[in-house]
Amino acid sequence: MSSHDAAQESAATSRRSKITPERAQELYAAVLDLIRESGYESLTMEGVASRTRCGKSTLYRQWGSKPELVVAALHGTRRMLLPPIDTGSLAGDLREAARAIGAASGRDTPLSHALSHAALQSPELLCALREALILPQIAAIEDMVERGRERGEIAADAPAAEFVATQLLGVMRARPLLEGRYADAAYLTRFVESSILPALGIGAEAAPPGA
Repeated sequence: MSSHDAAQESAATSRRSKITPERAQELYAAVLDLIRESGYESLTMEGVASRTRCGKSTLYRQWGSKPELVVAALHGTRRMLLPPIDTGSLAGDLREAARAIGAASGRDTPLSHALSHAALQSPELLCALREALILPQIAAIEDMVERGRERGEIAADAPAAEFVATQLLGVMRARPLLEGRYADAAYLTRFVESSILPALGIGAEAAPPGA
Protein backbone atom coordinates (compact mmCIF):
# COMPACT_ATOMS: atom_id res chain seq x y z
CA MET A 1 0.00 0.00 0.00
CA SER A 2 1.35 3.41 -1.00
CA SER A 3 1.70 6.23 1.51
CA HIS A 4 -1.08 8.08 -0.31
CA ASP A 5 -3.46 5.08 -0.02
CA ALA A 6 -2.52 4.64 3.61
CA ALA A 7 -3.30 8.29 4.31
CA GLN A 8 -6.70 7.97 2.64
CA GLU A 9 -7.51 4.82 4.61
CA SER A 10 -6.46 6.51 7.84
CA ALA A 11 -8.64 9.53 7.07
CA ALA A 12 -11.64 7.30 6.31
CA THR A 13 -11.11 5.38 9.54
CA SER A 14 -10.91 8.64 11.46
CA ARG A 15 -14.19 9.83 9.98
CA ARG A 16 -15.96 6.58 10.76
CA SER A 17 -14.64 6.42 14.30
CA LYS A 18 -16.65 9.50 15.26
CA ILE A 19 -19.71 7.27 15.73
CA THR A 20 -19.30 4.94 18.69
CA PRO A 21 -20.58 1.34 18.55
CA GLU A 22 -23.30 2.25 21.04
CA ARG A 23 -24.42 5.20 18.92
CA ALA A 24 -24.36 3.03 15.81
CA GLN A 25 -26.71 0.56 17.47
CA GLU A 26 -29.11 3.40 18.28
CA LEU A 27 -29.04 4.48 14.64
CA TYR A 28 -29.53 0.92 13.38
CA ALA A 29 -32.50 0.39 15.69
CA ALA A 30 -34.08 3.63 14.46
CA VAL A 31 -33.58 2.65 10.82
CA LEU A 32 -35.30 -0.71 11.29
CA ASP A 33 -38.12 0.86 13.32
CA LEU A 34 -38.76 3.40 10.56
CA ILE A 35 -38.88 0.61 7.97
CA ARG A 36 -41.38 -1.31 10.09
CA GLU A 37 -43.53 1.79 10.46
CA SER A 38 -43.52 3.16 6.91
CA GLY A 39 -41.72 0.74 4.60
CA TYR A 40 -38.38 0.81 2.84
CA GLU A 41 -39.45 3.16 0.06
CA SER A 42 -40.50 5.84 2.57
CA LEU A 43 -37.25 5.64 4.50
CA THR A 44 -35.03 8.68 4.00
CA MET A 45 -31.72 9.78 5.40
CA GLU A 46 -33.50 12.94 6.53
CA GLY A 47 -36.01 10.87 8.46
CA VAL A 48 -33.28 8.87 10.16
CA ALA A 49 -31.44 12.06 11.04
CA SER A 50 -34.58 13.57 12.54
CA ARG A 51 -35.49 10.44 14.52
CA THR A 52 -31.99 10.05 15.95
CA ARG A 53 -31.03 13.74 16.22
CA CYS A 54 -28.02 13.01 14.09
CA GLY A 55 -26.73 15.28 11.35
CA LYS A 56 -27.67 14.13 7.86
CA SER A 57 -24.15 14.88 6.71
CA THR A 58 -22.84 12.50 9.38
CA LEU A 59 -25.03 9.71 8.06
CA TYR A 60 -23.88 10.27 4.49
CA ARG A 61 -20.26 10.51 5.56
CA GLN A 62 -20.52 7.27 7.50
CA TRP A 63 -22.65 5.15 5.17
CA GLY A 64 -22.91 6.98 1.85
CA SER A 65 -26.48 6.07 0.90
CA LYS A 66 -29.76 4.70 2.19
CA PRO A 67 -29.15 1.14 0.89
CA GLU A 68 -25.72 1.06 2.54
CA LEU A 69 -27.20 2.25 5.84
CA VAL A 70 -29.98 -0.37 5.75
CA VAL A 71 -27.52 -3.15 4.95
CA ALA A 72 -25.30 -1.97 7.83
CA ALA A 73 -28.34 -1.91 10.16
CA LEU A 74 -29.27 -5.49 9.25
CA HIS A 75 -25.73 -6.75 9.69
CA GLY A 76 -25.16 -4.65 12.81
CA THR A 77 -28.24 -5.98 14.59
CA ARG A 78 -27.81 -9.53 13.40
CA ARG A 79 -28.86 -11.90 16.12
CA MET A 80 -30.23 -15.34 16.80
CA LEU A 81 -33.97 -14.88 16.94
CA LEU A 82 -34.31 -18.28 18.59
CA PRO A 83 -32.85 -18.75 22.05
CA PRO A 84 -30.83 -21.92 22.69
CA ILE A 85 -33.41 -24.72 22.65
CA ASP A 86 -32.78 -28.35 23.58
CA THR A 87 -35.66 -29.93 25.47
CA GLY A 88 -34.46 -33.47 24.82
CA SER A 89 -37.07 -34.22 22.16
CA LEU A 90 -37.77 -32.93 18.68
CA ALA A 91 -41.44 -32.35 19.49
CA GLY A 92 -40.51 -30.29 22.52
CA ASP A 93 -37.90 -28.34 20.57
CA LEU A 94 -40.35 -27.47 17.80
CA ARG A 95 -42.99 -26.35 20.27
CA GLU A 96 -40.48 -24.07 21.98
CA ALA A 97 -39.32 -22.75 18.60
CA ALA A 98 -42.93 -22.00 17.67
CA ARG A 99 -43.38 -20.02 20.89
CA ALA A 100 -40.16 -18.05 20.38
CA ILE A 101 -40.84 -17.25 16.72
CA GLY A 102 -44.42 -16.31 17.50
CA ALA A 103 -43.31 -13.98 20.29
CA ALA A 104 -41.06 -12.10 17.83
CA SER A 105 -43.42 -12.14 14.85
CA GLY A 106 -44.88 -8.71 15.63
CA ARG A 107 -41.48 -7.14 15.03
CA ASP A 108 -39.80 -9.42 12.50
CA THR A 109 -42.68 -10.06 10.10
CA PRO A 110 -43.31 -6.35 9.33
CA LEU A 111 -39.60 -5.82 8.75
CA SER A 112 -39.32 -8.79 6.39
CA HIS A 113 -42.41 -7.75 4.44
CA ALA A 114 -41.26 -4.15 4.20
CA LEU A 115 -37.86 -5.16 2.83
CA SER A 116 -38.91 -8.01 0.55
CA HIS A 117 -39.70 -6.01 -2.59
CA ALA A 118 -36.62 -3.82 -2.32
CA ALA A 119 -34.45 -6.84 -1.57
CA LEU A 120 -35.47 -8.53 -4.81
CA GLN A 121 -34.02 -5.52 -6.65
CA SER A 122 -30.82 -5.46 -4.61
CA PRO A 123 -28.67 -8.59 -4.19
CA GLU A 124 -26.73 -6.91 -1.38
CA LEU A 125 -29.89 -6.03 0.54
CA LEU A 126 -31.34 -9.51 -0.03
CA CYS A 127 -28.14 -11.08 1.28
CA ALA A 128 -28.20 -8.89 4.39
CA LEU A 129 -31.87 -9.66 5.02
CA ARG A 130 -31.27 -13.40 4.75
CA GLU A 131 -28.19 -13.31 6.97
CA ALA A 132 -29.80 -11.15 9.65
CA LEU A 133 -33.33 -12.57 9.91
CA ILE A 134 -33.72 -15.79 7.97
CA LEU A 135 -30.62 -17.98 7.93
CA PRO A 136 -30.05 -18.01 11.72
CA GLN A 137 -33.58 -19.34 12.25
CA ILE A 138 -33.26 -21.93 9.50
CA ALA A 139 -29.97 -23.17 10.94
CA ALA A 140 -31.43 -23.44 14.46
CA ILE A 141 -34.47 -25.41 13.28
CA GLU A 142 -32.38 -27.70 11.10
CA ASP A 143 -30.16 -28.44 14.11
CA MET A 144 -33.26 -29.48 16.07
CA VAL A 145 -34.34 -31.81 13.27
CA GLU A 146 -30.87 -33.33 13.02
CA ARG A 147 -30.77 -34.01 16.76
CA GLY A 148 -34.16 -35.68 16.49
CA ARG A 149 -32.87 -37.84 13.66
CA GLU A 150 -29.79 -38.80 15.68
CA ARG A 151 -32.00 -39.77 18.64
CA GLY A 152 -34.08 -41.97 16.37
CA GLU A 153 -37.26 -39.92 16.81
CA ILE A 154 -37.69 -39.65 13.05
CA ALA A 155 -36.50 -41.87 10.23
CA ALA A 156 -33.11 -41.05 8.76
CA ASP A 157 -34.76 -40.50 5.38
CA ALA A 158 -37.97 -38.85 6.62
CA PRO A 159 -39.11 -36.83 3.58
CA ALA A 160 -40.85 -34.15 5.63
CA ALA A 161 -37.67 -33.29 7.58
CA GLU A 162 -36.39 -31.17 4.71
CA PHE A 163 -39.35 -28.83 4.91
CA VAL A 164 -39.72 -28.16 8.65
CA ALA A 165 -37.98 -24.77 8.64
CA THR A 166 -39.73 -23.73 5.44
CA GLN A 167 -43.12 -24.63 6.90
CA LEU A 168 -42.64 -22.94 10.25
CA LEU A 169 -41.09 -19.74 8.90
CA GLY A 170 -43.31 -19.69 5.83
CA VAL A 171 -46.57 -19.78 7.76
CA MET A 172 -45.27 -16.99 10.00
CA ARG A 173 -44.96 -14.75 6.95
CA ALA A 174 -48.07 -16.00 5.16
CA ARG A 175 -50.66 -15.58 7.90
CA PRO A 176 -50.64 -11.75 7.91
CA LEU A 177 -51.26 -11.79 4.14
CA LEU A 178 -53.96 -14.45 4.26
CA GLU A 179 -55.76 -13.61 7.49
CA GLY A 180 -54.58 -10.13 8.48
CA ARG A 181 -53.14 -11.39 11.76
CA TYR A 182 -49.64 -12.25 12.93
CA ALA A 183 -48.72 -15.88 13.49
CA ASP A 184 -48.39 -15.63 17.25
CA ALA A 185 -47.06 -18.27 19.63
CA ALA A 186 -50.44 -20.00 20.09
CA TYR A 187 -51.06 -20.20 16.34
CA LEU A 188 -47.59 -21.54 15.53
CA THR A 189 -47.80 -24.10 18.33
CA ARG A 190 -51.08 -25.38 16.88
CA PHE A 191 -49.46 -25.50 13.48
CA VAL A 192 -46.58 -27.60 14.82
CA GLU A 193 -49.02 -29.95 16.57
CA SER A 194 -51.41 -30.42 13.65
CA SER A 195 -49.11 -30.22 10.61
CA ILE A 196 -45.41 -30.59 11.27
CA LEU A 197 -45.34 -33.36 13.89
CA PRO A 198 -47.76 -35.64 12.00
CA ALA A 199 -45.76 -35.15 8.79
CA LEU A 200 -42.64 -36.25 10.66
CA GLY A 201 -44.42 -39.30 12.04
CA ILE A 202 -44.38 -37.96 15.60
CA GLY A 203 -47.54 -38.35 17.67
CA ALA A 204 -49.04 -35.26 19.28
CA GLU A 205 -48.63 -36.93 22.67
CA ALA A 206 -44.83 -36.85 22.37
CA ALA A 207 -43.25 -34.56 24.98
CA PRO A 208 -46.46 -32.65 25.73
CA PRO A 209 -46.20 -28.99 26.81
CA GLY A 210 -45.16 -28.67 30.42
CA ALA A 211 -43.75 -32.20 30.57
